[in-house]
Amino acid sequence: MHSLNRRGFLGLTAGLSVAALTGCGTAGGRPASTASAPRAGGRLRAAFAGGGAKEVLDPHLANLFVEAARSKALYDKLADLGPDVSAQPRLAEKWEPDATLTRWRITLRQAAFHDGKPVRADDVLASYARILDPGRAFRAKSSLALIDLANSRAVDDRTVEFAVKRPFVEFPNVLAAFGAYIVPAGAEDFTAPVGSGPFRFVSFEPGRSVVLKRNADYWDGAPHLDELEFVIANEESARANALLGGQVEYAHDLTPTTARSHAASDRMAIHRAPNSAVQAFAMKLDRPPFDNRDLREAMFLLADRPQLVESVLAGSGQVGNDLFGKGYQHYADDIPQRTRDLDRAKFLIRRAGAEGLTVKLDTSTAAAGMVEAATVFADQARGSGLTIEVVTGNKDSYWSDTLKNGSMSSFRSGAMPIETHFAQRLLTGSGTNVTKWARPEFDALYDKALSTVDEAERGAVYREMQRSLHAEGGYLMWGFADWIVGAAPNVGGISTAPANTLDWARFDKVWLG
Repeated sequence: MHSLNRRGFLGLTAGLSVAALTGCGTAGGRPASTASAPRAGGRLRAAFAGGGAKEVLDPHLANLFVEAARSKALYDKLADLGPDVSAQPRLAEKWEPDATLTRWRITLRQAAFHDGKPVRADDVLASYARILDPGRAFRAKSSLALIDLANSRAVDDRTVEFAVKRPFVEFPNVLAAFGAYIVPAGAEDFTAPVGSGPFRFVSFEPGRSVVLKRNADYWDGAPHLDELEFVIANEESARANALLGGQVEYAHDLTPTTARSHAASDRMAIHRAPNSAVQAFAMKLDRPPFDNRDLREAMFLLADRPQLVESVLAGSGQVGNDLFGKGYQHYADDIPQRTRDLDRAKFLIRRAGAEGLTVKLDTSTAAAGMVEAATVFADQARGSGLTIEVVTGNKDSYWSDTLKNGSMSSFRSGAMPIETHFAQRLLTGSGTNVTKWARPEFDALYDKALSTVDEAERGAVYREMQRSLHAEGGYLMWGFADWIVGAAPNVGGISTAPANTLDWARFDKVWLG
């Protein structure tokens, strides 16, 4: 069964017992798992939501989670993000900047494409030139825009020298950018793709199935699995039922409710990746009423974060402290955790002259949980002297609408380095600066961090930037959601690294027990 949906599982689930559908208990309420030590062999079938008949295997066009997971199986990047969301070497064996931080020398490890040809510096330059083609729209283009490709060169087959347009000590973050995969020079036909990743291409039915096989010659060690199949099940219930019914061994992106229902199941083991997505409200600082710092602080103090995590995320997450990147490299975990203080919030609302004010909170179904969170927060504000009116907008245009319009909106983001979050969302000229945070001194600190080679000193600058954001910024980051996948109990090796990092959906390290 390649393409799975609710209708396709009516027959399947009809034959299952109530105990099978609700989850049979195990000792201590822990997920059932019979996965033993790593062993070789078998085919793992993984169910993801898909993109229909227009799906492609071009890694530079990857956007959906299933496309990212397939790209990771077939291809490699020069670097990728580790569990703390710091850049880790992949096809790049090492990187070294010059004294000015404007030229970076990358040494490639000895790796080969699936056709046996070595991965060369020319392949790297050609891949980046393809992504940066001004006539094409690839997701990694904005991340790679810092590279001065005309002045970059191949020193030899295993050495690339990149020129960058300004001093940039965090250049490895660019190498790890989403979608920045290395393909053979000149590659344009991806109907039977050739990469350097842990799995080789076998077959592809767009919107239905991709079958891959083990690459025994993979530079990072051959996968345990013989075969890997991606199947499409767009509905979360279909993915869960496919797993329960034995049609797949891995079900991606399950809801907290499903996870809670099957926490003690002997048919489904639940795997959580903490700190995978931040949940927040964004206040615009360049217009009333949130150009008033007292009112912003009042909003921070109205939030009952544990209640939001419990009610919106069904407990599958951690409270936030109005800063991005909890648990990531350079996160300022020394800043005291904010807690609800209704009396202080009421005082600040009065001091801001905002008693009796109605604030519109824009939200939509563009991301799971946003409408629910807005509704809960509006309820938490009752009795404060301020009324929050929840306005649900068009999910298709939500992100562009709220970037420009309104004064407060729901916000969600996946994992990325804290430096990238600053660059994309908090500098005066950032393209996705939804809070309209504009502080010359903050921009100057960012430039200082990027020219500071010593990591401890650079981390101190990042913490200073976060203290400023915590005190005066416009992001009310109330929680960090777990990313949840389900697997058959005999599946081992599933990582708990945040979504979109190296070890998320990394099937070369998974095995069937």
